[in-house]
Amino acid sequence: MRPLLSARLLLPLAIAAALAACQTKTPAPKANGGALPTMERIALGANSCWFKSGDPAFKAYRLAPELNSFSGRPRILVVHRNSPESRPLLVVQAEGSPAKLDAFGPMMSEPVGARVATDVKRWAAGGKGC
Repeated sequence: MRPLLSARLLLPLAIAAALAACQTKTPAPKANGGALPTMERIALGANSCWFKSGDPAFKAYRLAPELNSFSGRPRILVVHRNSPESRPLLVVQAEGSPAKLDAFGPMMSEPVGARVATDVKRWAAGGKGC
């Protein structure tokens, strides 16, 4: 009587099983957690979702990014559209690695403040979209 599986078939199956057992799943890449990369992601998200989209909550404002900061705190500012030199209504800044985020200004006390906080946290974590 012949065996059901010959040695010629068992060896490749054994090798395939051993290789499959050794493989690990590659974790999803994490977003760079430094201050500058974090603020770059936030600036891109804010620009596309708040301003370029024509969102009515941000229609009276404009974005003033200050990412090249010598203080080690890159930031974005939201200012009045027609008077960008006036005091910012919103400041979002980051410092260190991993980045410590801070958002402050009069807009954070308005109804849009909760949305700003949610959006900033999502973009800082690497999320995309509005």
